[in-house]
Amino acid sequence: MELFAAFDDPDLIAHAGLIPTIRLAERCGLPALVAQKVRLTGAKNGAGTAADTKAMSIVGGMVAGADSIDDLDILRHGGLPRLFGGVRAPSTLGSFLRAFTWGHVRQLESAARAFTCRLAAHTGLVPRRDEVVFVDIDSKGKQVYGPAKQGASFGYTKQRGLHFQIVTVKTSTCAPVIVATRLRKGSAGSGKGAASLLREALATVRAMGITAHIVVRADSAYFSHKVVDVCRKAGAAFSLAVAVKKTIREAIMQIPEDAWTPIKYASAAWDAEEERWISDAEITEIEFTAFTSKKKAFHTTARLIVRRVKRLNPK
Repeated sequence: MELFAAFDDPDLIAHAGLIPTIRLAERCGLPALVAQKVRLTGAKNGAGTAADTKAMSIVGGMVAGADSIDDLDILRHGGLPRLFGGVRAPSTLGSFLRAFTWGHVRQLESAARAFTCRLAAHTGLVPRRDEVVFVDIDSKGKQVYGPAKQGASFGYTKQRGLHFQIVTVKTSTCAPVIVATRLRKGSAGSGKGAASLLREALATVRAMGITAHIVVRADSAYFSHKVVDVCRKAGAAFSLAVAVKKTIREAIMQIPEDAWTPIKYASAAWDAEEERWISDAEITEIEFTAFTSKKKAFHTTARLIVRRVKRLNPK
């Protein structure tokens, strides 16, 4: 005998937590912003109509745990239709999403940036009293399984997928808050388009009313003259990892041996006679001018902070 569970009683609510969540989104103007900024002109069969209602259906479904178009039917189960009006069927929402072009996605991003600013003002997501805010940019490959999916291709993960970028802002007293995202084809390099995305993210951070000192952080994939130029023009400091290439290696070789400071790691031992830590890792810094192969406006002189460790294999 086969058993299955069905949640279809019209008097039961499976996701009552959606009520305050959707109310918050409405209070901060998400539907109005989508209606104002997203215009899917030219979409066939009415796919572009009621963008605000369809967007809210997708947001509600995702909050309830949906991770595919078919899963968006979760909002039509049980008593949820009695709480939320205008919920669209998954097939309708799928047609709506497939009608988006790159330009329409940019419209939606504009609405998301404006909504983030309103949400921050309403909820205090990012404390304004902190003296420093950190803006982090990174990317990740997301595997997909349909070869016909738009943009799906093979990247550094050797898997068919899409490659998204994300920018978050945080302080010492709050969790990271997403301020900008961009979805790209799977074969895109990690740093491709990073400068323009970071420029929009930094503008959003300032539009949120944050006046604190900004520090942009990223790994070596984002070490480029374009990214640094965006930081400098926005008045932000930057802390970027850099790959050890020829110019970096030459700068490191100029560091005198007595300039290194041992790092107090867990395995470090204190030498009482010399009054210093004996450690397998040491750190120092040296002035370094980057991007000298670019035009002079992009030349950047900053601290090159170097960490070295003991070689376990002498060869």
